[in-house]
Amino acid sequence: MKFRDGMWMLAEGMRVEYAEEVYDITETDKGLSLLCPSKKIRSRGDTLNTSTLTIDLEAPHDGIISVETTHWAGAARKGPHFDLFPEEKPKFDPKVVRGDKGTTITSGSLSATISPEEHNFGIRFHSSDGSKILTSLASRSVGLAYNPAPSNPLQTGDMRNFKHYIFTQTNLGVGETIHGLGERFGSFNKVGQSISLWNADGGTSSDQAYKNVSFWLSSRGYGIFIDTPGRVELEIGSERCCRAQASVEGQRLKWYIIYGPTPKEVLYRYSILTGRPNRVPSWSYGLWLTTSFTTNYDEATVNSFLEGMKERDTQVDVFHYDCFWMKGFKWTDFVFDSEKFPDPKAQISRLKSSGLVSKVCVWINPYIAQHGAAFKEAAGRGYLLKRKNGDIWQWDLWQAGMGLVDFTNPEAVTWYTECLNELFDKGVDCIKTDFGERIPTLDVEWFDKTVDAHKMHNYYAFLYNKVVYEALQKRYGNEEAVLFARSACAGTQRFPLVWGGDSESTPEAMAESVRGGLGLGLCGYAFWSNDIGGFEGSPAPWIYKRWVAFGLLCSHSRLHGSSSYRVPWTIDADDRSEEGCSRTLAKWTALKTRLMPYLFAQGSKAVQRGIPLSLRAMCLEFPEDPTSWYLDRQFMVGDSLLAAPIFEESGEVEFYLPKGKWTCFFTNRVREGPGWFREKHGFGSLPLYVRENTLLVLGKPGIRGVVYDYVEDVEVCLYQAKEDASADLVGSDGKALGALRVVADGGSLEGAELLKGNWTRNDEGRKLEDESYSQSIQWL
Repeated sequence: MKFRDGMWMLAEGMRVEYAEEVYDITETDKGLSLLCPSKKIRSRGDTLNTSTLTIDLEAPHDGIISVETTHWAGAARKGPHFDLFPEEKPKFDPKVVRGDKGTTITSGSLSATISPEEHNFGIRFHSSDGSKILTSLASRSVGLAYNPAPSNPLQTGDMRNFKHYIFTQTNLGVGETIHGLGERFGSFNKVGQSISLWNADGGTSSDQAYKNVSFWLSSRGYGIFIDTPGRVELEIGSERCCRAQASVEGQRLKWYIIYGPTPKEVLYRYSILTGRPNRVPSWSYGLWLTTSFTTNYDEATVNSFLEGMKERDTQVDVFHYDCFWMKGFKWTDFVFDSEKFPDPKAQISRLKSSGLVSKVCVWINPYIAQHGAAFKEAAGRGYLLKRKNGDIWQWDLWQAGMGLVDFTNPEAVTWYTECLNELFDKGVDCIKTDFGERIPTLDVEWFDKTVDAHKMHNYYAFLYNKVVYEALQKRYGNEEAVLFARSACAGTQRFPLVWGGDSESTPEAMAESVRGGLGLGLCGYAFWSNDIGGFEGSPAPWIYKRWVAFGLLCSHSRLHGSSSYRVPWTIDADDRSEEGCSRTLAKWTALKTRLMPYLFAQGSKAVQRGIPLSLRAMCLEFPEDPTSWYLDRQFMVGDSLLAAPIFEESGEVEFYLPKGKWTCFFTNRVREGPGWFREKHGFGSLPLYVRENTLLVLGKPGIRGVVYDYVEDVEVCLYQAKEDASADLVGSDGKALGALRVVADGGSLEGAELLKGNWTRNDEGRKLEDESYSQSIQWL
């Protein structure tokens, strides 16, 4: 939403009024309230016939200040509202100081200072010790707007034909970059972009997003969270090149500025504000295999897939049934297709007892098709969203005559949970919560009359995933619940995990997925996945194999397609060679299995700190390296592993190593950064580098399945490890066991008594079982 046509003119049809000065400052028990008229007040007469904006600055938590701008305070505060500070409610403790340099409100490490100049408007946000200016609200940076522009103030007595907006513009420093705002598939740095935070089912190759999160992270050591689930329009250096503008339709705009100073500290505080992700069980880290979407399958098909994977030395930990476990025209009615699956409970039991798979997932969505068994009951009991005239809201997009579950109705939540419990009774362990983006806003009325239909559009994803996640928790335990969700908004990180939606089977789409995962991770999502091989189309063998390498280094890894299967032998006519799809998948699955002692421990740390496990943007680990804020083709896996996916058929790849020594995981060869490097790889490797001063614990070679004893028969690998280098040890049940720590350079390991069996130690990287990588990896 642009309010101006360049620097000098307003956009056509707009009337804009700015906060021109801070006329009065009032102290409150939570902070400060600023009265800001839309013209400079030089005489008593200037106080008449003019609008004002009230700006409230509050200090809810150390390092966090909220900024709320209001025009007409009588406007209703309709919900839904984000569930903020879910673990502990804020304790307002503002420190206010008035002086020659202005009035300052301090919230621990973060302060805001209002300019003392007469007839001036300006608010600076800075570290409390004065060492760092973060951003500011400068002249004409806060305002209100009408569209169309009223020609007479009397017209605003009837607002039915006018739209009203509030906007703020924070300053962008020279060289500042902006990141996050959900899972966005375009440029990693958002400066120069116009962004609408509005959930949409648009695939990965558009400017739309399934997961719009109203939070951005700045390279200057702060973040901003916009506290509304409604549509937010952003002009990030795209209306005024030196400002990031946020605007909403309505009378209020509230946001929180969060100080680090490091990006990890920003995300930690953001997780206190909106909620930390929960833990996920160890089995969820294994390989997931699906039926794909529109493919034809039954019990025999499923068994042949899993037996074929076992024959080709790849362990599947989770098998997923996509939409057609139910009959066409009946989604979601929670009833297995009796022709394909006459006894689903027995079939699932046979699958698990065979050892071919340990867990089972099924697809659902919140839409209830008219022809399904659930529709009549849900409609009759008032569990579906209604139009304002009392009719059930329906359309034929996706499912014929489908309705939408109204999760603002507690009885509808209970009914939906009961339907899920019937699936759990059949042996289903986890749920793919698909869709939830196309939520209507016009001519609808929710059960909860206090909510605004416009705000429900994005917030519905939170309610939907919360209901399903809590049902899983109640059945299986608080830390055994797993979703595979597509839609999200701020706070949905509490209900892991999510995946990247519908991508094409191209290298460009793989790069889109990387960018999406990086951005979402910078919004506090610890766990993320994508469709290995791409969803739409049939991947070429080389794309499939490169995607396998990338996908198995994500926190969670799933083979899934649309109209074609993703078992490897269907991709390359069952090429059984070392470079074929089957062997490539087996190698990368085995590698992830070996990495589980490291990955699972890192996952626990990610949850505690509110940061991503993988994909983790380089800027989180190396914020002082300016290059790290632009790297969108590589990522960190936890604290210590750097991975660079390969997007070229030739196997060539270019990547960046920050300052320090980096050891190739496959060859133990050492490079030294900072610098750009080029390599060429076969399908069994990619640039996977271990950071210096790392103590890496690996599982025993050849072990199958990701759930095993993570301290038995392990290999402890030291990479330029100095004194106090450490590695957390966590059991496969999630229990913290302790830590290994290097006592002195080249010295003994404190905590070694926690290890069991025939564990080994290697002081110069890991033991190389396959020397062929030394020949297959070329340094260019």
